Amino acid sequence: MLRFEHPEYLYWLLVIPVLIAIYVSIRIINKRQFKRFANEKFMEFLIPLASNGRSNIKFILFMMVIILGILASANLQTGSKMEESKREGIDLMFCIDISNSMNAEDIAPSRLERSKQAINNIINKLNGDRIGIIVFAGNAYVQLPITTDYAAAKLFLSTINTSLIPSQGTEIGTAINLAIKSFGNSEYNKAIIVISDGEDHENGDAIKAAQEAAKLGIKLYTIGMGLEEGAPIPLYNQYGKRTGYKKDNEGKIVITKLDDNMLRQIAEIGDGIYRRASNSNVGLDEIIDNINKTEKSEIESKVFTDYEDQFQWFLGVAIILLIIEIMTSSSKKEWESKFNFFDPRNENDK
Repeated sequence: MLRFEHPEYLYWLLVIPVLIAIYVSIRIINKRQFKRFANEKFMEFLIPLASNGRSNIKFILFMMVIILGILASANLQTGSKMEESKREGIDLMFCIDISNSMNAEDIAPSRLERSKQAINNIINKLNGDRIGIIVFAGNAYVQLPITTDYAAAKLFLSTINTSLIPSQGTEIGTAINLAIKSFGNSEYNKAIIVISDGEDHENGDAIKAAQEAAKLGIKLYTIGMGLEEGAPIPLYNQYGKRTGYKKDNEGKIVITKLDDNMLRQIAEIGDGIYRRASNSNVGLDEIIDNINKTEKSEIESKVFTDYEDQFQWFLGVAIILLIIEIMTSSSKKEWESKFNFFDPRNENDK
């Protein structure tokens, strides 16, 4: 198994496209400025030592050094020893609504981001439980299969956003049915936690799915994200910048409000509890406390107990490339003179 000891350092990789864009922009600007004074052939005569190709090579090498340095800092590790582990716990599936209305900011910083923060805090408190994540809007998908790898759960959780599913809606019933299937034939006690603002759902499908879960002994818990007064739905462009708010056909700003009627019914059918989130408390801690009171099963799983660091490989290659980058000159003549051992000027220097 592979893992990064410090996955948070990988976010520095986002700087790479910015550096590339800056470099390309500078090259284009310089080329335009040169063309104002003379054509390309005349510029080669005026600046014979310039080498665009070698400048590009140096930049590529420098970028590779930075990338490898970031990967070395994150410290890739490989599992070297696997052991069977027996723990008491339950199978817990989070079903997270990622429809556009979850971007509303009546619960700060947004309904979705606050949900993710609450789940992340719960993961830190879990011990022995297996967890999985399903995201849903107009459809539902498994974001993380049931697992005891909490580090992987946090990583997958951090990538969730409202753009993962293009089709809009709140298919709670589809999400519950998918959660039931994802448990498989596991004999462990199971629970499903649905986190949603409850809007735009198909009531009949959600009720049927909840009844099916209840027949299988799966407990259903629900959390309503949103306040009674509601909030507008922010719209963002491809760069993540806010461009305005969603409007209806008459040009009026749409206000999304919590519709918790269905969420209450689902929790009641599934022998669970419903909690309404607020800015001070999402309510997930209360649900987990309730789940912990139920009888837990003994879970057998194979886990890696020892990991070996692999950062040295990335660091070694980075050092080699850095040396090559330093030795590679941007100038044609300077580069040639370094490796022309029969040049009389080199003899004179000695």
